[in-house]
Amino acid sequence: EPGSLGLIVGQPVFQAVQSRLWPRSVSSYGVNYPADLGQPASVQKGNTDLVNHVRTQAAACPSQRFILIGYSQGANVVDNSIGISSAGAVVGGPIVATIPADLAPRIAAILLFGNPIRAIGRSVTGTYQSRTKDYCAFGDPVCQAGGFNILAHLSYGGEANDAAAFAAGKV
Repeated sequence: EPGSLGLIVGQPVFQAVQSRLWPRSVSSYGVNYPADLGQPASVQKGNTDLVNHVRTQAAACPSQRFILIGYSQGANVVDNSIGISSAGAVVGGPIVATIPADLAPRIAAILLFGNPIRAIGRSVTGTYQSRTKDYCAFGDPVCQAGGFNILAHLSYGGEANDAAAFAAGKV
């Protein structure tokens, strides 16, 4: 997706979260990774960058809370970062870093869109399950086994307000 956060999911969800949490200070961080289907190590690069960023920010701002958002391959990055392997999923890969357990309480919410691990029967479980909302549009072949409508994979911007309401309720 173009832009630092992405036009389909990232920017609309960030703006909706920012609006819901106003007047609190809300910032964003675009994970630094290629997000490229042709680069096998793309998810691992994103996984490493996300975990490093959370660690750095947590140390710099001891009261900061986090909302992790991932769309498509970005959902795989988030999955891996919270210890749910995306290996075997479309655009997935093995876990190379996880958010330390002592920082887990500071992850307020996780928002996933078109999450490829769903198509292989996986989901977020354990520590983060109750703080996660995982969207899969009907027919999206990236997250639904047997999905048939690639346009469904491009529809998640319409979930921005619902996602923001969920996240705001967890912060």
